[in-house]
Amino acid sequence: MVERILAAGREVLMERGYERTSTSRIAARAGISPGSLYQYFPDKEAILDRVLDRYVERLHLRITDAFVSHLDATDSVRSTIGALLDALEGDAGLLRVVYEQLPRSANPQRAEFVRRIDDLVTTALLFQRRPAAMPVRSAAWILVRTIESVTVGYVLDPPPIDRESIVDELTRLIEGYLAAPSPPGAT
Repeated sequence: MVERILAAGREVLMERGYERTSTSRIAARAGISPGSLYQYFPDKEAILDRVLDRYVERLHLRITDAFVSHLDATDSVRSTIGALLDALEGDAGLLRVVYEQLPRSANPQRAEFVRRIDDLVTTALLFQRRPAAMPVRSAAWILVRTIESVTVGYVLDPPPIDRESIVDELTRLIEGYLAAPSPPGAT
């Protein structure tokens, strides 16, 4: 029953958006009474939190997998960006809801996801040969936010630029940033 409610919650969220999703709509989609729904979930937020938890967890696993499997490749940045775009495009509808309809402060899943990616990139930078003075935590934060902005923007509001050009330019940007010497006094 829980799976049926979550599937219905996801469908209603995608069709109606966050504000117009309700427990009665979810119950109707699941083919159950609202009273039955309340035996499993106290409110719409509990259902949607679980839907978003699953989405974020799947996305994190796909990205972590891609990132780790390409660490030693000569084209690791390019491969990781391609895998990230694949993951984001795989569920662009839910991505749109997360980025456009949910306030960042009310979306702990998104904040936790970004924190986990920050940690992943920080760890990768620590294990790679980078300039000794590179401020690793700062660099990771900037890289994650830059990549997030470009890739999410590409998926949600596609520019008149082909995907390969986006991947090429983002790869050049990141590799150039990582190869550049840190400014004096940076730690």
